[in-house]
Amino acid sequence: MYPISRHSQRLHLRELSHKDAEEIFAIYGDARATEHMSFDPRSRDDVEAIVARFITSATMDPRQEYALAVTNTSSGQLIGVGRLALDPHQPRAAAFGFALRPDTWGHGYGTETVRLLLACAFEDLELHRVWGAGSPQNTASARTLERAGLAQEGYIREHVQRGGKWRDSVTHSILDHEYLGVPPQK
Repeated sequence: MYPISRHSQRLHLRELSHKDAEEIFAIYGDARATEHMSFDPRSRDDVEAIVARFITSATMDPRQEYALAVTNTSSGQLIGVGRLALDPHQPRAAAFGFALRPDTWGHGYGTETVRLLLACAFEDLELHRVWGAGSPQNTASARTLERAGLAQEGYIREHVQRGGKWRDSVTHSILDHEYLGVPPQK
């Protein structure tokens, strides 16, 4: 499916372009924004390569990755990145994640971003299961996921290595019938 475009009251989820690299660097290059991610802050060159890879993956057939810009509807400014990665080993399932600029934290944009990603996953892509893993120390993100309807599943022990140390991850998920509010099909 290309292109993806979803709107909420304040946000727009859209395909990335090469001109987004500088604004994504403001996220992926920021130590505060990446504190709980699986990677250290990225260089400008790293971010340009990541954006180029995301753009290339958008035109693959079949498409396996949906890396999308999160922009402010009124200003058009990029404030974040959201991603759905289809799992080739689990039909109709995807892992997801998101990152927002630190100056936008605390305004409900995280919950709104997650809800846009879930709408894309369940309404556009007709997935069955969406899950994400995050740092157990990132309680703000866990609250965001739970506000958006995801349930905490458990921990993946020593899942991420960062700075030479292993870190656990806490997982959250949501199923299509939970998102849609219909009884599960057995």
